[in-house]
Amino acid sequence: MIVPIIIRTLTLGGVYALLASGMSLIFGVAHIVNLAHTAFFMVGAYGMWFLMRQQGWGPIESILVTVVGVTLLGLLVYRVFLNRVRQHPQAILLITIAFALVFQELLVLAFGSHFRTAPALIQGSRLILGVRVTNQDLLALGVVAVVMIVMWLVLKKTKLGIAIRATANDAEIANLMGISVPRTLLITMGIGTALAGVAAVLMAPLWVFYPYIWMSPLTMILAIVVLGGLGSIKGSVIGAFIIALVETLVVFLLPQHGYMTTAFALLAMIIVLSVRPGGLFGTIFEEERL
Repeated sequence: MIVPIIIRTLTLGGVYALLASGMSLIFGVAHIVNLAHTAFFMVGAYGMWFLMRQQGWGPIESILVTVVGVTLLGLLVYRVFLNRVRQHPQAILLITIAFALVFQELLVLAFGSHFRTAPALIQGSRLILGVRVTNQDLLALGVVAVVMIVMWLVLKKTKLGIAIRATANDAEIANLMGISVPRTLLITMGIGTALAGVAAVLMAPLWVFYPYIWMSPLTMILAIVVLGGLGSIKGSVIGAFIIALVETLVVFLLPQHGYMTTAFALLAMIIVLSVRPGGLFGTIFEEERL
C-alpha cells in the first residue's frame, strides 16, 4: 500500500502546491485574498474538457489555449475589478467569492451540472515497484516539478523576481526605486492565475469535476496557505504535501470515512498552528515572504 500512497500524495500534493503557491504569491505581493482562485482552476478544467472532448483538439493546443485563456481571465478580473478596491480587504473577499459563484452558474448554464472528465494527455501506464501507475500521473509529477523550479528561478534570479520581491517588501520604496508597482501587481496576478491554469490541465484527466468543485479545493488551499505561513511560497509547497499526505492516508487507511478528508486536513492545520501560530514559515518580516 506504500507505493500507491506515495504516488497519490505526490500527485495531489503537486496540484495543491501549484494552487497554493499562486494564492500565496498574489497575497504576498498584492495583499489580495483571492477566493476565486480555485474557480479559475475549475474554469480551466472545463476548458480542457470542452476543447479535447467536444471540439476534438489535440493536447498541445488545448493546453496552450486553456492556460492562456485562464490567465487572461484572471488579468481581466484584476484589472477591471480588483485593482480598484485593492486597499479594501472586505470588498476583495466579496468580489472574488461573487466571481466564483458567477463562474459556477455560467458553467451550469452552459454545460449542466453533470460530472465530466477530460481525455488523458498521455495514454498508458507502467509498473513501479509492482504497482501500476498511469503515465498521466507521472506527467503531472514531472510538470509540477519543472514549473516549481522555473518559478523559483524567476523569483530569485531575474529582474522580474527582484521587482516582485521588492513590491512585496514595500510597494512605496519599490516605486521610488523605479519599479512600476501597478505593472508588477498585474504580472503577479497573471502568474498566480497561470499556475491555477496549469494545475487544471494536469488534473482535468484525473479528477471528475462539476460546476461546484471549486469549493472543496478552496478549503484545502486556504488551509495549506495558513499552515505554511501567509505569503510564504516555500511554506505553501511544504504545506501542500503535508495536507495531501493526510488526505491520502485517510482515503487509504479509513476508506469508510473518506468523506472526512477535509476535516482531518483542517485538524492537521490546527495542530501545526497551535505549535507555530504563524504557520510553518510565517514571519513578521515582509521581505521574507517570497
